Amino acid sequence: MPAIQLTPAQRKVHRAEAHHLDPIVMVGSDGLTPAVKKEADAALKAHGLIKIRVFSDDRPAREAMLQSLAEELSAAPIQHIGKLLVLWRPIPEKERATDEDRMPGPRDVKVIKYSKRGGQRPEIKTLRVLGNQRLTPGGNIKRAKAKKSLSVKKRHQAD
Repeated sequence: MPAIQLTPAQRKVHRAEAHHLDPIVMVGSDGLTPAVKKEADAALKAHGLIKIRVFSDDRPAREAMLQSLAEELSAAPIQHIGKLLVLWRPIPEKERATDEDRMPGPRDVKVIKYSKRGGQRPEIKTLRVLGNQRLTPGGNIKRAKAKKSLSVKKRHQAD
């Protein structure tokens, strides 16, 4: 998979976003092992923008690591500064299962009834309102009714 190509302006934005991040993945003396690649891939899926710390003094080796990680993980190399590598990949959208027949669930509503006398505390009740119910202005629960169609007279006026 090829690395993502970014414009210098996009790279600048991601570099600024990565400034405060701490390294998530550490590359030890073994170099780029499959476990390191797997961990970097998981971090990119979760965060999108990651820092990788490489414990190697060889700068060309770190450059090669940055390029190979970007190629294999289909990410964009953002920055290589010192022993830190910054990679970016867009976070994939999570697929949410939608159920067409699902009805709204119950919700808890606080109803405050003020006393007719001014000096007393208001009465606070918590009511559970189901999906097919509604709360009236007086604090009562009523079952929602199906909407009736317009009368012939009103239907004729709307046309």
